[in-house]
Amino acid sequence: MTIADTVVDWYHENKRDLPWRRHGFTPWGTLVSEFMLQQTPVARVIPRLDEWLTRWPTPADLAAVPPGEAVRAWKSLGYPRRALWLHACAVAITERHDGVVPEDVDALLALPGIGDYTARAVAVFAYGNRHPVVDTNIRRVIARAIDGQGEPGPPSAKRDLVAMETLLPAGRPAAAAFNAGMMELGAIVCVARTPRCDECPLREVCAWRLAGSPPYDGPRKTVQKKYEGSDRQVRGLILAELRASHIPVTPGEIAGVWPDAVQRERALAGLLADGLAVETPDGYVLP
Repeated sequence: MTIADTVVDWYHENKRDLPWRRHGFTPWGTLVSEFMLQQTPVARVIPRLDEWLTRWPTPADLAAVPPGEAVRAWKSLGYPRRALWLHACAVAITERHDGVVPEDVDALLALPGIGDYTARAVAVFAYGNRHPVVDTNIRRVIARAIDGQGEPGPPSAKRDLVAMETLLPAGRPAAAAFNAGMMELGAIVCVARTPRCDECPLREVCAWRLAGSPPYDGPRKTVQKKYEGSDRQVRGLILAELRASHIPVTPGEIAGVWPDAVQRERALAGLLADGLAVETPDGYVLP
């Protein structure tokens, strides 16, 4: 039995019941979920995804409202520029593709805010096309099971996609299940800090486990700075004020969200530059 066969069998027996895996889930829903899942845990995404798709079940529905409504509905998911990109994406799909999410990877890549991972994920998980899909979880499983390393090295799209393509089954349904299975394996078993190796379906062939699970000593990605006290936190506080109001938020009200005036002004300038806030004669509003 190949690694792919083993992972696919394990996936069918152990996969979590997630909205985007259910029969009848739309390509638009898949695209929205992929935007939301970037750097955000599944548990936080599910309720917001349900709210979003209830309100805007098609790209045309979202495209018909101002982008600020998307930012308002994003709430606490974090990295709110994703909401602006998703709105721009909905407009492009409505205008270029008659409101239908395309299934071709190149067509998906041409949409605003869509990178290589998201394009391939939509093509595979929404339409069942055969492409390798690589995220952080998959990279970690390949690093351990195939390369014998405790952690993956820095991302390389070309190298990572080739590594996944080498393992990918020939048939479309099996390939889609293998992509999802590798992702699921990395998310719930082959996790970063405390992998549950005894529960892993690849435990008998995992190169890292067979080598005694040596510690990783290669290059590491840059550690993100803490959120508390950062410009990101201040941006979030200002954005919360804008989301909570349907009239302009005055400079005085902005001043009350954070005591450090220099940092506060820097955060506000960043929101304006990113298009997440708009200055009016009466104050600041969502776009």
